[in-house]
Amino acid sequence: MARAAEDIAPAPIDRAIARIRAVYRSWNRDTTIARMRSDWDAAFGGTTAPVTCEGVSAGGVDGEWISPANAPKDKAVLYFHGGGFRVGSVASHRDLIAQIAVASGCRVLAINYRLAPEHRFPAALDDAQAAYDWMLGQGFEPGNIAFAGDSAGGNLALAAMVSLRERWLPLPAAGVLMSPWTDLAATGASYVSRAEADPIHQRPMILALAQAYLGGQGDPCDPLVSPLYADLTDLPPLLIQAGDRETVLDDSVMFADKARVAGVEVDLQVWDGMIHVFQMFGAELPEAHRAIAEIAMFLDRHLHIKAERASS
Repeated sequence: MARAAEDIAPAPIDRAIARIRAVYRSWNRDTTIARMRSDWDAAFGGTTAPVTCEGVSAGGVDGEWISPANAPKDKAVLYFHGGGFRVGSVASHRDLIAQIAVASGCRVLAINYRLAPEHRFPAALDDAQAAYDWMLGQGFEPGNIAFAGDSAGGNLALAAMVSLRERWLPLPAAGVLMSPWTDLAATGASYVSRAEADPIHQRPMILALAQAYLGGQGDPCDPLVSPLYADLTDLPPLLIQAGDRETVLDDSVMFADKARVAGVEVDLQVWDGMIHVFQMFGAELPEAHRAIAEIAMFLDRHLHIKAERASS
């Protein structure tokens, strides 16, 4: 006999969506930004992954080293969290970062860059660059560093690379981007074609976040605001992961296409049935677990982590 619909357990992706919606639905027009940030941290903070966490000031930017056992001391990932430049922190993303650290065997430096609307563009980008400069000052070689980020953090990773390239400064070895927000003008066709499939993010919300980040006079097509509009020549190899249910999908697809034309090595992975930054649910979603494994393999190819661990 077929089970009644109400007796069928929800799919893992539906449980992940419900967790996100529960946070959003607790907010209204009177909810303060501080409350939104604390709610987001409480909903997604914490980790049971076997890592050590150590606070650090990275060039004046609050950060945290998240380290698995026996990680090489001379290799690292610099991580920029997502949250639309408005919410999110190392705390809210600690589990995702820890999962990447454990899977790759590499230390991760995650930073709490300044958030909008109190700190508009280019404050977050300035903090990203300050943290990278600090790492170089600590003796890390650019070829032993990878940038990584999700959503707005993916934007920061790319914008920092473009800024470094424009100033003839050394770039990191590679970049990992999860659902990167590359176009703050939100021109992608997926904002329409995926509107019904995406349970969380719609174009008006994306544009409101962009306006908060830029202020009244900011240009969403500035290459350092929206890397989609930048000259992408000479950027390092990139791994881009996105879900096929997200309205922000074309931010990844269009960027990957443009980067390839510029001669950049790009591996674009679009995951069936997945939502924006589905990797945050690595403990719940088999697809997220596999995606993190793909990230680990990409990082090892470009940072040679396993070879160094084996020789130490």
